Amino acid sequence: MGLEIYLDLLSQPCRSVYIFAKKNNIQFDYKKISLFDGEQYSEEFGKISLIRKVPAIKDGDFCLAESVAILTYLAEKFNTPDHWYPADLQKRALVNEYLSWQHSAIRIHGSKILWLKLMIPKAMGMEVPKEKMDLAIENLEDALKVFEEKFLQDRPFIIGDQISLADLVAIVEIIQPVAAGLDVFENRPKLKAWKDRVKEAIGAELFDEAHKSIWSCQEYVETVDPKKFEPFKPKIVKYFL
Repeated sequence: MGLEIYLDLLSQPCRSVYIFAKKNNIQFDYKKISLFDGEQYSEEFGKISLIRKVPAIKDGDFCLAESVAILTYLAEKFNTPDHWYPADLQKRALVNEYLSWQHSAIRIHGSKILWLKLMIPKAMGMEVPKEKMDLAIENLEDALKVFEEKFLQDRPFIIGDQISLADLVAIVEIIQPVAAGLDVFENRPKLKAWKDRVKEAIGAELFDEAHKSIWSCQEYVETVDPKKFEPFKPKIVKYFL
């Protein structure tokens, strides 16, 4: 049995795994899981991931969830170029440092902005308090400041002259609020230059392919039936509002 990867490319962690596997010519069977359709709660997917999250992989009889675990597993199993996840102890530690930090910083704040600015008011037809939106933007701006000053500094990429897993995870997270209409690169020339370098290192065609779903998210919310979100509404309200 070959490698199966379960993904919904609206999700930042899914995009990072998809890009990494494609960029490194890792052969896999792409299994699409539509989060908005609740496919993560199916009996079949429950056999792959008991925590009901994507991305997830099935490699023979071995199943694994959580994007960071998946990325490092793929990097080591398929012996990908060293710059992705360096063998050098200190360089690898710097990659791990970003991967440990991002969950409660860039990722969470970027996701909140997508939901507060786009999904909740337009797809679900609910009003978002201004103070919630203001706080989400403030938190993201604080996180981006830390990203530039601590993680990027004056280097081309997070750990030096070449792209790593840290850059890959970072770019898909930073793109998330942009898809909701918040230009995080405006007045941030260092961040924009880094984004352009990452896109070039990944390859523009693959980068655009992976982000096609999230770029079309604004079109999606104009046509989706709000009833589609009813089963998830209590959790969404509790988490975001």
